[in-house]
Amino acid sequence: MSPAEQTSVDVLIVGAGPVGLFGAYYAGVRGLSTAVMDSLPEPGGQITAMYPEKAIFDVAGFPAIRGRELVANLVAQAAPFSPVYLLGEQAVGLERGEDFVITTSSGRRVRARAIIITGGIGTFTPRPLPTGEEMLGRGVVHFVPDPQEYQGLDVVIVGGGDSAVDWALLLEPIAKSVALVHRRAAFRAHPHSVEVMRETSVQIFTDAQVAAVLGDPVSEVQVSVDGKVTSLPCNRLVAALGFIANLGPLLEWGLDIQQKRHIVVDTTMASSVPGVYASGDICEYPGKVRLIATGFGEVATAVNNAVKYLDPAASVFPGHLSDYAPPGALGAPGTPTTVAGSPGAPAAVAGSPGAPAVAGSAGTSTAVPG
Repeated sequence: MSPAEQTSVDVLIVGAGPVGLFGAYYAGVRGLSTAVMDSLPEPGGQITAMYPEKAIFDVAGFPAIRGRELVANLVAQAAPFSPVYLLGEQAVGLERGEDFVITTSSGRRVRARAIIITGGIGTFTPRPLPTGEEMLGRGVVHFVPDPQEYQGLDVVIVGGGDSAVDWALLLEPIAKSVALVHRRAAFRAHPHSVEVMRETSVQIFTDAQVAAVLGDPVSEVQVSVDGKVTSLPCNRLVAALGFIANLGPLLEWGLDIQQKRHIVVDTTMASSVPGVYASGDICEYPGKVRLIATGFGEVATAVNNAVKYLDPAASVFPGHLSDYAPPGALGAPGTPTTVAGSPGAPAAVAGSPGAPAVAGSAGTSTAVPG
């Protein structure tokens, strides 16, 4: 095996979703060399794969932020600490010794002194359409990574959960037409989202199912409601039927896992295997709330306790993070510690010479390099 196929770090983070990316930043702050591994080819986890353009509302400090921008910001936040990204690599085998040795699906070996698992729901496979799945890639899709590609198209969405309703709302002002087909009368999606959808031009078919998918590529969908068939024009059939989650090889790591889905942790985010921690949707403890906001705090807790595990003389508390700010960053030594316009700060106007530009303000860019 070549040296390029071997990696040695202080901590391996399994999962490159938002929680894992924030963990990479925090590990860097604490002086740990870090690798971030994910079976997906890009960082961002489910956000990048499923809803990069969707607005996220539960990240502190952001009234709303697009998924793509949140991921880009998190990658940029961790960048000064140079984490190693091992993307398109699934963690498979685990050997325990003085260090952990993780073998990936490609045969790479990663040596790590501690592991933090932030894998969300693990690997996820879209549930197939009962009718029309054979047209996948020829008009049938499971994800909507770029809504602008749907400009002027006739779209049919199948499903009744949050993803189905969110995509209907996202595409309604862009597409030529949007129809949503759900096999039940009641939706699993958030009631407010369903209420908003009912006020749009989205055609809603409940107690319905797709009876036939016609054309190659897809040009028409036949929908059956109470035995009556309705034909709908369709250039894209979006199957939003949920996912089959699987922790895969993690189930063989000797961890305490509930219902083959969630890793049990204590208040330090430590699992039943010393040196292995878990954070985000994948972990479980009394009172657990599965939110991005919660995961950010959990992974910070995991990293800081991993520092203590690796060096018993170290403090769990990281100190004031302004002490770790990269040179030139707001709050770093020699730079202002307050934001322009805040109480006690100079009344500089964003966009004026010497003042920071506010993303989204007139004349400024909302794009974040990623």
